[in-house]
Amino acid sequence: MSLYLDHLATLQRQAESALERTGFDTLLIASGIEKYAFLDDRPYLFQPNPHFKHWLPLTNHPHSWLAVRRGRKPRVVYFQPEDYWHVQPSAPSGEWVDAVELVVIREPEEAAKALADLVTPRTAVIGEADSALPGITPNNPEPLLNLLHWARGVKSPYELEQMRAAQRRAVPAHRAARQAFLAGASEAEIHRAYLVASGHTDRDLPYGNIVGLNEHAAVLHYQYQDESPPPQSRSFLIDAGAQVNGYASDITRTWANPNVSGHDEFAALIAAMEVEQLGLVDEVREGVDYRDIHLSAHRRTARVLRGAGIVNGMSEEAMVEEGVTKPFFPHGIGHLLGLQVHDVGGFMASQDGGVADKPEGHRYLRLTRPLQAGMVVTIEPGLYFIPMLLRELRASKNSAQVDWAVVERLSRYGGIRIEDDVACRAAGEAPENLTRDAFAGVA
Repeated sequence: MSLYLDHLATLQRQAESALERTGFDTLLIASGIEKYAFLDDRPYLFQPNPHFKHWLPLTNHPHSWLAVRRGRKPRVVYFQPEDYWHVQPSAPSGEWVDAVELVVIREPEEAAKALADLVTPRTAVIGEADSALPGITPNNPEPLLNLLHWARGVKSPYELEQMRAAQRRAVPAHRAARQAFLAGASEAEIHRAYLVASGHTDRDLPYGNIVGLNEHAAVLHYQYQDESPPPQSRSFLIDAGAQVNGYASDITRTWANPNVSGHDEFAALIAAMEVEQLGLVDEVREGVDYRDIHLSAHRRTARVLRGAGIVNGMSEEAMVEEGVTKPFFPHGIGHLLGLQVHDVGGFMASQDGGVADKPEGHRYLRLTRPLQAGMVVTIEPGLYFIPMLLRELRASKNSAQVDWAVVERLSRYGGIRIEDDVACRAAGEAPENLTRDAFAGVA
């Protein structure tokens, strides 16, 4: 059996089990609708329901539906309008077509008739409220969603293949972006180099690229791209991914410009962070509580801060205990990755729901579950020089332990983030670093 058909069979088993446990007979999943700007005829970028693209490699297909029943092929209602204003969706093709019961419709309203025989009081409907059709209203039953979201944390072999491909699509673009940086390009020019090398447009990136030169690297989700290069490009942080069949990669790299005088100190800081980042990657093991990896990241950050002479006169344990590492590393160590860049289910206590709490004082962590084989997570430690957080540290009782002259020198570079996408393997096996493998495969 092919990886995709095996994946489909796994989803069918999971869905049938979830339906039985929650008292439903049928599951209807809306792909979503195209939305328009207020008082305008200009559509927003279509984002499919992730539950829909979990089953089907269809990422640009609004007004379509999937029906899952026990013991039957999934039914796909495929919207293919006759339209001379826009490019029409192509005729259904690919491995999925023979695995489903296919119904092609020309108008969105026709989906109601194509699904009418499946609608009963025991039908679950997953989708946004605006996907509703006559007689079909999304009810998004929480117990059913809990089961599906929990299961989505573990990727099938098919899904892992899509995610490896998403890495291979992003890596040449990261290399092109670095070359543009070294050539003196602006943030906007670097971004365009990335798009060309990845084959993406802004429309189909999995998330908006973060392209920051110098101090802009200290803005965690820097959202702009200056058209003019700075007088001197000292450093460069890029957080950018790619997607294949709806599955994302999420990669961050930081670079120092070797042609700038005094860059050695910042380059050494990047190298020290890389050592610790790889150490954190190795902690991605089955059964490990991801919260422990986050706390390990703070201990490792403390080691980097001491080694660089940024913080002195405190033990690494004291630095973590008293929160001295937080102004330099204010975000979580990472998150689940898959159909969504920040994939669902990260805080679930079990498949029945509930919340696994974040460590006290670490409110930005996005994953609190123990790791399971097949999970894909990001490992993305950072070390930043963020003015507002540094002001708070300077006003604290630990200010005297900070070498502010070193901080001032390094602040000109903004900050560092290094992010790999990592698959957890079975007990006793080392993790698979999807990102590093993709970089190694590019000449």
